[in-house]
Amino acid sequence: GSTARIGIIKARWHPEMSDSLIAGAKEALAACGVKEENIVETEVPGSYELPLAARYMALSGSVDAILPVGILIKGDTYHFEAISDSVSSGLMSVGMQTGVPILFGVLTCMSEEQARVRSIGPGNHGPDWGRAAVEMALLRQSAVGGPKSKFFMGFGDSGEDDAKPMTRPAERIGF
Repeated sequence: GSTARIGIIKARWHPEMSDSLIAGAKEALAACGVKEENIVETEVPGSYELPLAARYMALSGSVDAILPVGILIKGDTYHFEAISDSVSSGLMSVGMQTGVPILFGVLTCMSEEQARVRSIGPGNHGPDWGRAAVEMALLRQSAVGGPKSKFFMGFGDSGEDDAKPMTRPAERIGF
């Protein structure tokens, strides 16, 4: 993981739990050999803003994988379902559109107690998310040709000498 560049985006709601998740993720990143200078961190107001922030980060070309971290806790209204569905769909869409792996680091819990169990102490999901981020970053690097490579979509100037076209010449037609 020493070549992996990982982005972490934190939603500010429930800071004690999200900080614990991020600390766990960063411990796992360090254990995988990710250099501290290769971790890019930012934050947004809430989980609903995670997909757009992930898109901006992915399009920057500065990271190989992104870990958005947020906590959604069910309340008495439909708000939880609307936000959960939107965030989940939005994060998947960003990954599919940009080719940058986006982890699902958003706890969607029925109670604050469930969120605490999954974020603080031995049940902390952060380390699993950190290891998954490194695995996906390395997968992306192998797919696009290295840690600093990115596909050039063919519009405008690539801005890099090592950018590759999105399509590769086919050796044969068909499967």
